[in-house]
Amino acid sequence: MKELFYKISTVLMAIIVLFSTVSFTVDMHYCGDTLVDLAVFKEAKSCEMEEMQLPQNFDNTVKKKSCCTDRQIIFEGQDNLKDTPVKLSFQQQAFIISYTYSYLYLFEDSNTVFTSFIGHPPPLLDKDYQVLYETFLI
Repeated sequence: MKELFYKISTVLMAIIVLFSTVSFTVDMHYCGDTLVDLAVFKEAKSCEMEEMQLPQNFDNTVKKKSCCTDRQIIFEGQDNLKDTPVKLSFQQQAFIISYTYSYLYLFEDSNTVFTSFIGHPPPLLDKDYQVLYETFLI
């Protein structure tokens, strides 16, 4: 249970750090009071009312106010994250190196005996024991 809690908390902290450093934009297009389109990371599509244009020969002196509005919400991420260098003294460096070395070789089996028979040929048999005891592998 404790391991599961640690795993869940580390994943949640990683997600929090990710979302606090990423910035993104939410773009919304309203037609009157109705939300027509919502887009994240790109521009929202406009409705057909805004796309309709007046003919060119029409007198543009009278302009009607559009009922469509665009809203844009920008979420800024943190840009002031700094990597601070760690300054260690010689004694601290020596301790870290010796601790790492001793931990890595802590689980190594030191009781293994390595014998090499490269320079020694096997002994010559003076009797054929399989024939002598009549034991044959089939």
